[in-house]
Amino acid sequence: MTSKNLYWHKGKVSISDRENANGHKSACLWFTGLSGSGKSTLALEVEAELFKLGIQTYILDGDNVRHGLNKDLSFSETDRKENIRRIGEVAKLFVDAGIIVLTAFISPFVNDREQVRKLLPEGKFIEIFVDCDLETCEARDPKGLYKKARANEIKDFTGISSPYEKPVNPEIIIDNGKNSDLNKNIAKIISHLKSKRIIDFK
Repeated sequence: MTSKNLYWHKGKVSISDRENANGHKSACLWFTGLSGSGKSTLALEVEAELFKLGIQTYILDGDNVRHGLNKDLSFSETDRKENIRRIGEVAKLFVDAGIIVLTAFISPFVNDREQVRKLLPEGKFIEIFVDCDLETCEARDPKGLYKKARANEIKDFTGISSPYEKPVNPEIIIDNGKNSDLNKNIAKIISHLKSKRIIDFK
């Protein structure tokens, strides 16, 4: 519960001031999909491409965040919701700072993702659904998590013992199955940012 004695202190530098200084608008690129769908790989590559273009960026990766900010959280449904809530608040600060922040989280529940969308100004939340079927994700299994989940060594594992709710109307859908082309997927996201004048907006 927020104390009644807390007040939001508004700074003298606005989002638009920072955007004009950076030469691009701020946004949150929210990558969501099953474990093994390629969210982190794609987010890392998109960030690298944006950085080459002189864009101010930062990436929030699911595993990295749980090493520090969210290391006190488990993988229960309640804690997973709290994990996403905290990340949403951090992403909001990055957007306010004029930065394009990229997040790579399974974030399996529609309501949780929509709550993050509501935190941000209109047009600042870009949901990117990295679509990959369970069979392909499980075949990749880069961390060996599906194998452990099938052996009941991991509880509440998305796609196996816990549901994944696909985005209803994401801004971008990336087909990241067996025959996906990484370069084309990167280009699709960059093209979207240009079409919305998030980059090259002057």
